[in-house]
Amino acid sequence: MVELFDDGSAVELDLSKLDSTHVPHHVGLIMDGNGRWAKARDLPRTAGHAAGESALFETIEGALAVGIGWLSAYTFSTENWDRDAEEVQFLMWFNEDLLLRRRDALHEKGVRMWFAGDLDDPRIPERNRVHMADAEVLTRDNSRLNMVFAFNYGGRAEIARAARLLAEEVSTGDRAVESIDAEALASRLWVPEMPDPDLIVRTSGEVRLSNFLLWGSAYAEFVFTETRWPEFGAQGLVDAIVEYQTRARRFGKA
Repeated sequence: MVELFDDGSAVELDLSKLDSTHVPHHVGLIMDGNGRWAKARDLPRTAGHAAGESALFETIEGALAVGIGWLSAYTFSTENWDRDAEEVQFLMWFNEDLLLRRRDALHEKGVRMWFAGDLDDPRIPERNRVHMADAEVLTRDNSRLNMVFAFNYGGRAEIARAARLLAEEVSTGDRAVESIDAEALASRLWVPEMPDPDLIVRTSGEVRLSNFLLWGSAYAEFVFTETRWPEFGAQGLVDAIVEYQTRARRFGKA
């Protein structure tokens, strides 16, 4: 058992089934079920998002405990703008508040913060962009864990943007068409430093990617769990990694 947190609270983490020599380098999280968690308790959807925040940061603690290099979390998708205006407004405020309250704690733990997505979208409040940029600058020298917040993120939009950048280079004569390959496109994704995910976890019983990390997930392993996101936490991450460790990854080979 491992106890998480250094603020007087504790969560016991059972690592007895985990092979510490075979931990995925990059885990992606599709954090689904906040609204259903709240509805089951006769609470507003916003209460589910608040509970989901605690689950996310407990999961980050779990990632630190087991030695994951990269963790990416789907915090707001390009399709989420179609939700009720009140919920979208809450999520904008909530993401800003989350950054202000959690940034320094993550920095102290050696977490580097990255943001993947269309951050130039005029619908994003300017103050949110400022806080995200400040967090990236503050934590850029940290190396214990790379934490990517996929905010206003969509996999198709990411690939289309990369293709557009390459097309512009061709049109200006800075690149030959023949030089365009998978590596060239990957280097123009929103966070080109981010490695392909080894494992993608989706909570709440849904079995789909929902436009998350479409390029990088070509050979990812997937774990789908019925657990709703607010109840996932660090142990949920460990259990998903234990399941991942039973898989044989062949990458197209026999």
